[in-house]
Amino acid sequence: MSLEIFIEISIIIAITTIIAGITRLLNQPLIIGYIITGILASPYFLNLITTQDTITTFSQIGVAFLLFIVGLNLSPKVIKEVGKVSLITGVGQVVFTSVIGFYIGILLGFSTIESLYISIALTFSSTIIIMKLLSDKKDLQALYGKISIGFLIVQDLIAIFILIIAASFSNKHGLLNIITASVANGIFLLGIFFLLVYYLLPKLGNFFAKSQEFLFLFSIGLGLGLASLSYYLGFSIEIGALIAGVALSMTPYNHEISSKMRPLRDFFIILFFVLLGSQMAFGDISNYIMPIIIFSLFILIGNPLIVMILMGILGYPKRVSFDAGLTVAQISEFSLILIALGVRLNHLSNDILSLVTIIGLITIAGSTYFISYSSKIYPYLSKYLSVFERKSIRLGRKIKIKKYDIILFGYNRVGYDFVHAFKKIKKKFLIIDYNPEAINELSKAGLDCKYGDASDTEFLDELNLDKVKLIASTMPNTDSNLLVIEKTRKVNKKAIIIVISHSIDEAHALYNAGATYVVMPHFLGGNYAAMLITKHKLNEKKFLQEKYKHLKSLQKRRNLGHEHPKAEQHR
Repeated sequence: MSLEIFIEISIIIAITTIIAGITRLLNQPLIIGYIITGILASPYFLNLITTQDTITTFSQIGVAFLLFIVGLNLSPKVIKEVGKVSLITGVGQVVFTSVIGFYIGILLGFSTIESLYISIALTFSSTIIIMKLLSDKKDLQALYGKISIGFLIVQDLIAIFILIIAASFSNKHGLLNIITASVANGIFLLGIFFLLVYYLLPKLGNFFAKSQEFLFLFSIGLGLGLASLSYYLGFSIEIGALIAGVALSMTPYNHEISSKMRPLRDFFIILFFVLLGSQMAFGDISNYIMPIIIFSLFILIGNPLIVMILMGILGYPKRVSFDAGLTVAQISEFSLILIALGVRLNHLSNDILSLVTIIGLITIAGSTYFISYSSKIYPYLSKYLSVFERKSIRLGRKIKIKKYDIILFGYNRVGYDFVHAFKKIKKKFLIIDYNPEAINELSKAGLDCKYGDASDTEFLDELNLDKVKLIASTMPNTDSNLLVIEKTRKVNKKAIIIVISHSIDEAHALYNAGATYVVMPHFLGGNYAAMLITKHKLNEKKFLQEKYKHLKSLQKRRNLGHEHPKAEQHR
């Protein structure tokens, strides 16, 4: 039996490699290749998966690792930063999608109970898929990425609660007893979390960190252990793994744990997507072509619109709202679980399961393309999305655009240093940022700032780019930087333009477009250290002076709330 499992997984991985290679050559997202592999391996085609329990176990391990790593990126500071908007958009999107979806179902001729199940199923977005796509795009630390993670977690909690209610119909203990037990178990799980964060990890952290292998083993044990405990208490393994990651995010070795876990996550999560593809149920759908099209369009277009409206009301710019909205343009594994539960309770027929499964396949594929190519899609839709912005908020700090010597796009860790330099040379400067929190802080500090998005051509036209002497951009998005360079060079050939890039190819593209200098942080650090060696040679005293100067700077940054970005994350 063990040899059969080995051969089966080997064949699946081999097919996945071929299909993923083809999707790579076609410049398509790899997730699509994984799901196509699963469809090919399903009973409808090659019927390769005979040891489904084993594959399922492996895929669940991948899910646990994925959410564990996401948790490592979610410190309490991040939760505080996006907690309000995540809660409002998460709950609001579920409410509006379920209500609108219910009436669509009624209009399409479905019964009340069928419309109720379908509409609720359509509200949930796939945390696993979105986390993977955000990680691939290196956008987990982007503003929209943080917000998306927040409202996806809110959705998952709502989904678990709804599944508890649905399951109570077949449970002799009743709904009240189940909810009471779930609340008690939830309090117990949170108690474990606080015990880890405030008592165990601070005392045992140094002990585990002394050995790299032991730290790796401890991290796996904690992640899978809390995931299993969460499942035992009636919650999902995702919740437990996420809690374990958040607990370790507050330790000094969270970056190292994340980098060591990533290869494991990538292997097991591939099996998750293959299994997801293999479980797509293709029944008799000839009678449901129109509902499939309408519901799929509702998810692909309607859900993002709902999120954009809610975030616009909260004062976020259209670009952030657009990127965050695209992350809800598909249904979740919870959706399929809910419909399968409805079939088991005889509330629904198997045809409804086939219907929702096809919708799932269409929306997962569609949203994957939307998210992967959002930066290319946005410029075509930008002018039509202004309706989702509150103009009074969009203007940010009310200042009159005048002649500035310098314009800085993006105030973050690097922008802090730029501002310090601008003050030293005593030049007038304007800071542009699309994070409302950053604008509020800058306004309180009395700095000239404006709320806006550098990828918005209309916004760039409002700036006096023809008068500026220096433009600096800390934005990691190459397309946005290229647009700024293009707009500036059309009206100003002499301006100094400094931008940031994390890729040699992208740096060449920026130089070719007209950038004066491209900062590459990864290379810049090594270059600076080499300059110190050339400058101080082997003088220990000089290096110690540099050390104390650096420590002083780091402490100042920590007081300001700055943190160094994690590996592979540049926003």
